[in-house]
Amino acid sequence: MKYSIVLPVYNEEEVISSSILKIIELFVRMDMDWEIVAVDDGSVDNSYETLKTLQADYPSALKVVRHPYNKGNGATIKTGIKTATGDAIICMDSDGQHDPEDILKMLPYLGEYDLVVGARPFKSDGTWYRNLANKFYNGLASQLTGFKIEDLTSGFRIFKADVVKKFYYLFPQRFSYPTTSTLALLKGGYNIKYVPINIQARKAGASKIRLFRDGFRFTTIIFKIILLFEPMRVFLPVTIVSFLLGLVSMIISIIQNARLYVPNSSVILFVLSILAFLLGILAEHTTAIQMAIIERD
Repeated sequence: MKYSIVLPVYNEEEVISSSILKIIELFVRMDMDWEIVAVDDGSVDNSYETLKTLQADYPSALKVVRHPYNKGNGATIKTGIKTATGDAIICMDSDGQHDPEDILKMLPYLGEYDLVVGARPFKSDGTWYRNLANKFYNGLASQLTGFKIEDLTSGFRIFKADVVKKFYYLFPQRFSYPTTSTLALLKGGYNIKYVPINIQARKAGASKIRLFRDGFRFTTIIFKIILLFEPMRVFLPVTIVSFLLGLVSMIISIIQNARLYVPNSSVILFVLSILAFLLGILAEHTTAIQMAIIERD
């Protein structure tokens, strides 16, 4: 089996060389068939020049691709996946936070599972509000999918190449490919394994994640993917809640007026429940057609 390590790079000149050399040392030691695909996402520092210098030293091991301008993390991962030639695709950060040695913990599960995710400890992000937000999103995604999701946003993951190439077109250009890939594979019926890893201290730069801006994006992506793959998990609760609210409104009106009376609010809520149910059925049929096309291709 050949392994392709995809590294998204954006302004990482201080750490990219050491990160790549650690990966090279690991795979040389393990005597595996491998390649590194480093995708520079329009860096404005010397990251690209550093990558080209490394490529000159390891021409058969390191592929370097460059975006002419910054497209976003998701676009960078998609470029890496398209360029990769391996049977398994390992995606990890290039800032030194992911320890290449953890790959050895994750690889044994790749035969039985289609995606192996490096699950971070709960307090790995340092700030209490980010830890709390991660826990909330893990819980929300678990509730909507019906699967226990231990780490929705970890960027350290190993895919079977033939599986991820069915879904990577769904990845958003900028944000957040880990969330999308997890939910898409789960709802596509594929198997996911979580393996505990340790996160190293960031050696340079700062996280580009912003709590409120990106928190809204996380929520939007979660609902978008659920609507795409299992829409009734969203439409059915809306149907039930709308119907019950309409029923309660009608009962209150009957009690207040001492006669059968259906207020406008009840009519609107009943119509909303019917529309939500019909939209859910239509979306389910659309999903079935989409999945048939994905499996055929």
